[in-house]
Amino acid sequence: MVTDPARLRRTLGAPGLGRLIARLAARVEQDRELYAPVVLAQPTDEERRAVERLLGRRARQGTGRLGVSPQAVESALRLAGICDDLREALDTLVGPISVRSHERAREAEARAALLALLAECRHAAEPWFAEWLADLSSDGTLTRAVRQGGEPVSRARAVLDVLPADARPISVLAEQVTGDTKALSGTPLARLVLRALAARASEPAPASAAQRRALWESAGVIVDDLASQVLVLGLRATGSPLGEWLTAAAGHATPFRVTLHQLVTMPVLVTSPVVFVCENPAVLRAAVGVAGAALVCTEGIPSIACHRLLAACVDRRVWWRGDFDWTGLRTTTEAVARHGAEPWRMDVATYERALGGGDSEPLRGSPAASPWDFGLAARMTVTGRAVMEERLVDDLIHDLRAADAP
Repeated sequence: MVTDPARLRRTLGAPGLGRLIARLAARVEQDRELYAPVVLAQPTDEERRAVERLLGRRARQGTGRLGVSPQAVESALRLAGICDDLREALDTLVGPISVRSHERAREAEARAALLALLAECRHAAEPWFAEWLADLSSDGTLTRAVRQGGEPVSRARAVLDVLPADARPISVLAEQVTGDTKALSGTPLARLVLRALAARASEPAPASAAQRRALWESAGVIVDDLASQVLVLGLRATGSPLGEWLTAAAGHATPFRVTLHQLVTMPVLVTSPVVFVCENPAVLRAAVGVAGAALVCTEGIPSIACHRLLAACVDRRVWWRGDFDWTGLRTTTEAVARHGAEPWRMDVATYERALGGGDSEPLRGSPAASPWDFGLAARMTVTGRAVMEERLVDDLIHDLRAADAP
């Protein structure tokens, strides 16, 4: 026990003893033998005098080495009534010294526990989840989380467990999962979850507020019910003033933007018998003037407003398509399950024809399945190429003109 910390600091913290104390502390940290002799090469006169004062005897002169016995140091401290244990004296002087091997073992145990927790996430078996976890491991985020008790990543897992949500405001989601309504607004936790959602959508990490909002919406989380919109053309509806506006816009062949706020406050019932859904605004722009065509454009990943509008297509036939990329396959799979949609020219034969129509960019992100046409995903995996929807615009306009099943 250190009986006089101030005196200990004056004794072992004296000028000229810094190298000796650093060597002894390094031995503790590296779990090496503390009491083996310490040899200081090329000692200075100050170091020699400091050791002589500490041990009460003259050091050997005329040599390029200075040997010090840690046991002698401990004995000197004991005789002075300062401390009985050299390790305890070092902890008091330089602060608690962690043994690296012990720390590594504890960190490995904590990492294994955190990975086991993540393995229980409802999305753990999905490729994008593995991609997110590998990304956290490669940039050191997982290691930092382990050293912080695992809380940041474990809380992100808790948020992912309840996603996708069903049009849940972000503050409500944050309160329900963390107890803090602002926990998902510009916080490290929010960034962790958004990285996961970006992997889920096969997109890079968001760099703007609009990109962050779109990712939250892709998981059913409402950030701004005015910013959540869907672009439509030729869609007729009833049930509220919004239904009248949609029908009037359809009569004038005018593209119309609908917000989530409008859909919530003025619910509609779609009356167009057949509704087509595309991903790219260029397709909708090309369809302007096509009589009778009812077209909804997701403009990428469908917004909550888009899903809300399609939920109003009761007993309507919905034809859905996206780009021939992994995100397009995911959104189509979700539309089939969620809205009873039918894939619109999302088959392997169409993909093959489109692939031969020009150069194509590489597929990016985690692969996805195509349950309605297993050969499509398999062929895309083999070619490794994506085909954007614009290449099919002539065929799509032909279908819209027919206003019937393609």
